[in-house]
Amino acid sequence: MSELLTHYCCAVNSQTPSGRARPLPPEERRAALITATLALISEHGIKVTTRQIAEAAGVAEGTIFRVFPHKEGLVRVAVETALDPAPLLDELAALDLETPLPERLTELAAILQRRLTSIFNLLHSVGMHGPPEGSSGRPTGAGGLRPPNEEIYQAIVRVLEPDADRFRYPLSEVARLLRLLTFAGSHPRISDNEPLTPEMIAAVLLDGVRKPGPTEVARPAEGSGSGDHAHHNRPDRS
Repeated sequence: MSELLTHYCCAVNSQTPSGRARPLPPEERRAALITATLALISEHGIKVTTRQIAEAAGVAEGTIFRVFPHKEGLVRVAVETALDPAPLLDELAALDLETPLPERLTELAAILQRRLTSIFNLLHSVGMHGPPEGSSGRPTGAGGLRPPNEEIYQAIVRVLEPDADRFRYPLSEVARLLRLLTFAGSHPRISDNEPLTPEMIAAVLLDGVRKPGPTEVARPAEGSGSGDHAHHNRPDRS
């Protein structure tokens, strides 16, 4: 969403020498309307008016209806745009794979948490409990996974891959556990409005909540495998 706001600010501040806003090309006008809508519904919810949107986007109110059939259509497209996983995937792709695992996992959790928090806030503002039908979040396929989710899982696995031998579970399962813990630890109701920090998410995922015993270590040493060592560090279920 921040990328859209940056684009919107640049578009609105583009003025002619007379001080009037430059006419925007159709795609930029559409982007400006979407971004203005996202900024306003975070404050006003679905009560935001087309007049407010037009003023924020620097266009005439009638311009909205030349681009979108009605306000509801604009709000829907704005929400779908905010759910686009592309910015998240770009952030994950930019992570340095040579960063030590604990720090890399913390950065990974922070990126996922920012994404989830922005979505929670947006859906709350528009009174939704999940992505709109037909959006990029619509479940598809026999496995029930949404296509964007598959891309996100693959991106997380790529970030974890350099340390694959340090996990006792397959990377696909580690990625799933990370998302589950980050989701639960970031949701305001599940976390009782006390969200987990990215550092805590990473620490719990790597080390659990039990202190290591006198003959144990918190996690495998650099370069060690996950075989017998992981077995000896398995939590006591007795």
